[in-house]
Amino acid sequence: MLTHIVSFKYKADVPEETREEHRARLRALRSMVWVVDLKVGADIVRSARSYDTGLIVVFADRAALDTYQHDPRHVPVAQYGAGLCDHIVAVDFLDE
Repeated sequence: MLTHIVSFKYKADVPEETREEHRARLRALRSMVWVVDLKVGADIVRSARSYDTGLIVVFADRAALDTYQHDPRHVPVAQYGAGLCDHIVAVDFLDE
């Protein structure tokens, strides 16, 4: 299995309703055939080093992640999120 983790740091002027809309769009990706598991949520600690939203997606393998990245259902969600954020970080790793 391959785990894909993304953290989103929204621009300061992005309202909570828009942040929740982004999370809802991310949750909707759960129905994609390549997704084994998907979790998304808002940060509750709010420390100086915290990001605002976290996404964890599990795929069967790298090929599934690559397909997901280019899927026409994922691309507009990724573009929407990029427009809301000052910074986005990701890590992808194989589960042992």
